[in-house]
Amino acid sequence: MPTRREFLRNLSGATAGIVFTGCCCADGAFGSALRQQSVASRATGSKHAPVMINGRRVVVVDVHSHVRVPEAWELVKDRIGREGHYGDAAQANPDNVGNIRNVDKRLADLDVMGIDVQAVSVNPWWYWADEDLARKIIQIQNDKIAEFCAARADRFVGLGSVALQHPSLAVAQIEEGVKKLGMRGFAIGGSVNGDDLSAAKFNPIWAKAEELEALIFIHPQVSGTPIDERRLQGNGNLDNVIGHPLETTLALTHLIQDGTLDLFPKLKVCAAHGGGYLPSYSGRNDECLKAFPKECRPLKKLPSEYLKQLYYDSVLFTPEDMRHLIAVVGVSQVVLGTDYPALWNRTPVDRILAIPGLSDAERLAIFNGTLSRLLKIKA
Repeated sequence: MPTRREFLRNLSGATAGIVFTGCCCADGAFGSALRQQSVASRATGSKHAPVMINGRRVVVVDVHSHVRVPEAWELVKDRIGREGHYGDAAQANPDNVGNIRNVDKRLADLDVMGIDVQAVSVNPWWYWADEDLARKIIQIQNDKIAEFCAARADRFVGLGSVALQHPSLAVAQIEEGVKKLGMRGFAIGGSVNGDDLSAAKFNPIWAKAEELEALIFIHPQVSGTPIDERRLQGNGNLDNVIGHPLETTLALTHLIQDGTLDLFPKLKVCAAHGGGYLPSYSGRNDECLKAFPKECRPLKKLPSEYLKQLYYDSVLFTPEDMRHLIAVVGVSQVVLGTDYPALWNRTPVDRILAIPGLSDAERLAIFNGTLSRLLKIKA
């Protein structure tokens, strides 16, 4: 059993170049105890200490956070219960900490989590809306996101909303969002009213996003869960815990298998929650080419190779989960995400530092290097 001094000396060698005051990311009981103490202190409202790599302050960027816009809720509150899909009303209702007006609360929480810059977006809940209503919903949401980000341009960038169910309208919304409102990308669901994102009618949307170099952030919705809802009832919040990763898995698989990523090779797509289940079982898609060649036609490259042209947030829950994701897709494709204001990932910086085997440059890429490029942030 090493002494405390030996432990710290070994830790110093293992994490050369990284200075993170108030947190220890090493394995073992002592490191675990310090992590718990650090988490407990931040739970009481203490600011997270800055991350330093090789003597330089690291700006930490979060790709995955949610806001809700009260003005959009006013447009639909008398209709969404009748016309919306399962779960839409809960996503749209602004009566929680995600209300876009709660900026002081959000900033305080970001300071506790150690987040310097956050991309904000609205979880899609409007795919049921007719074209006129959808236009109004998106306009007010994107205007409010733009105002929110402009007021604190040092802390926030916007991922706009689009009405994917009306592709021509969505193309115009992307154009306006980027060129007029300064959106850095757009948040979408994993499917649209039962249609997969690879459907040909969505190709003009991907073409416009590719042209404008806008990041597409795929976030699954309960309404898109591709399984009988009755099987996701019962204990365990299964429509979220199981349904959301499953929806993302299918969304990415269709983009790969149906050729969308071949048509738009420069399209920038980031998947929430570490890409669902696909990175953990991608070899099965490759093996299908051998086992069932008639059903699994060849693509331009192996299905697993397409994973390396997508991006994934860090909303995973163990160092080993993160290590495996990086091993499959490459560290350049993994970025930090919190899922704020949900409680999935309240210690995002700690979790990145806890990933075994990363170099300083690789940690820096996850903290801000890749997102600074994708979201056009000067970090």
